[in-house]
Amino acid sequence: MQKKDGQANVLKYVSLVTLTLQNAILGLSMRYARTREGDMFLSSTAVLMSEVVKLMTCLVFVYLESGGMVQLLQTLDKQIIKQPIDTLKICIPSFVYLVQNNLLYVSASHLDAATYQVTYQLKILTTALFSVFILRRELLRTQWISLLTLVIGVVLVQLAQSDDKPSTTGPEQNHFIGFMAALTACCLSGFAGVYFEKMLKGSDVTVWMRNVQLSFCSVPFGLLSCYVYDGRIIRETGFFFGYDKFVAYLVVLQACGGLIVAVVVKYADNILKGFATSLAIVISCVASIYLFDFELSMQFTLGAAFVIFSIFLYGYIPKKPVITGPYKV
Repeated sequence: MQKKDGQANVLKYVSLVTLTLQNAILGLSMRYARTREGDMFLSSTAVLMSEVVKLMTCLVFVYLESGGMVQLLQTLDKQIIKQPIDTLKICIPSFVYLVQNNLLYVSASHLDAATYQVTYQLKILTTALFSVFILRRELLRTQWISLLTLVIGVVLVQLAQSDDKPSTTGPEQNHFIGFMAALTACCLSGFAGVYFEKMLKGSDVTVWMRNVQLSFCSVPFGLLSCYVYDGRIIRETGFFFGYDKFVAYLVVLQACGGLIVAVVVKYADNILKGFATSLAIVISCVASIYLFDFELSMQFTLGAAFVIFSIFLYGYIPKKPVITGPYKV
């Protein structure tokens, strides 16, 4: 029993450290990939390739769980082909996630890594609101206060960047476009996350199989979007135009994000997850100073502090008082 608890604790902290690094490094990497010199890759193809990598990874996990290739095919037939209604339901969040991931590339193209990292925490607000409306979940008073604190923090961060001069090097940047892309991505993330949670808790299908279903739906959507929005460029330059080792690394890193979150949700709690997210914001801010000449103003620091505090406050659940003595009910 103690051995199992020890293994669970190891998995919990390993997954949290991994999530922290992944959150911080992804924001920095996306920013660098969209602002560096050289041929610019198409974000639509990068999102599609991330879905392909995630699909292959989840298929490996399902294969290991099922015990063989024959069992894997039987599981896929049972869960996907013979349950078309259930598979169609999962197409909704898969399409939403696809649009969200494309918007994150747009946001990273127009916002510095630190601002992007802080602004994207608005997904806590949208997730909470969708949880109330879709899952009928009740929020504590402290959680509503934390959501208000979060909004104040993000507003401070955005106001701190509003007076920035446009960059004289690299692609033209627009903070308003970057913010609106991040805000829309937060709304989509909140809806898709809550919808996916409802489907997970409403059936006995494993997390890995649900991710396989997501990818089976999102890959065709992603392929279609590539040729609808970037078809001319793909025909002229090729699907993998602008790709190099760094872009390949970025594709794998983005694919790992959803898989890491699944492990964290299973082995860790909200407070520790909030700690990981907060630490990722700090890492992004410090790294941006050295990597992208980011100027850390007092207003930005105050806004980031509000956001970090709101994350901890949202995950804090006060203990109910225990009545002892002769008056105990």
